[in-house]
Amino acid sequence: MIQFTPFESKMVQMPIDNIDTDQIIPARFLKTISKDGLGDQLFNDWRYDAAGKPKPDFILNQAQAKTRQVLLAGDNFGCGSSREHAPWALTQYGFRAVISTSFADIFKQNSLKNSLLPIVVSRDVHAKLFQAPEGTVKIDLTSRSLTLPDGTAVEFEVDNFARHCLLEGVDELGYILKQEPAIAAYEAQRVGSVNTLA
Repeated sequence: MIQFTPFESKMVQMPIDNIDTDQIIPARFLKTISKDGLGDQLFNDWRYDAAGKPKPDFILNQAQAKTRQVLLAGDNFGCGSSREHAPWALTQYGFRAVISTSFADIFKQNSLKNSLLPIVVSRDVHAKLFQAPEGTVKIDLTSRSLTLPDGTAVEFEVDNFARHCLLEGVDELGYILKQEPAIAAYEAQRVGSVNTLA
């Protein structure tokens, strides 16, 4: 995982509620266990026509979207079936955070484990963001703060363990491996205690 650092970016606005994981990355692209190339299939059925050509009016096919790292989505983002490929596709495209009023629980957990930060905001803040299509937001995971284009800062909630892993740039296995010296010391002490009792 990549260490999550503070950043600022303009947003890609997608004001659609209930975007499910099959719309994010259709099931036919789930055969791979590699993340490479999944950004090209992100929102595939909305993004390309029947011949596979990009639809020029779809937001991700427009030049300004290419450098934006924040997706501003409608309510209940990531609903539907569980698939890690959904956050994989989003991060491979270049997104580091998704802002919504709510997320499906499984999508949220998969995102946090794959360097994608799901940020839940109030409906008022959500509406304000959609009113600033070219505005820049600042995201600081250390302080759990989202700074809006008008300079207002709001706090967001994030699981403490997931936050720690994102800031350290490790997944759950990486976190355990970093504890190896402490585990080895404990095991050595435990073996010593057993031998003493024997």
